[in-house]
Amino acid sequence: MSGRKSKKERRRLIMISFLIISLSAFLIKSVFSDWVQILNNNSQIHALNNKKKSLLDEEATLKAEATKLENTEYVARYAREKYLYSMPDEIIIRVN
Repeated sequence: MSGRKSKKERRRLIMISFLIISLSAFLIKSVFSDWVQILNNNSQIHALNNKKKSLLDEEATLKAEATKLENTEYVARYAREKYLYSMPDEIIIRVN
């Protein structure tokens, strides 16, 4: 046999090479798109964790405020300071 390959062998080699290259390209694209999705998910997780933390802080603040509002003396003082309500004998003087 000579060192040259026949046309049939070359076609088969080209076809196998094409299939291997195509499969490799598909796998690389697939892995890359999955990697990008993982990065997006990680950034969303980080953002949602930050939002959760701020909401938990806000919840704690609101619970503390709700507890304070159960005290009638606090409510009366709050209404006087915030909305300038006064008792019948009181005069409100606003100082800026």
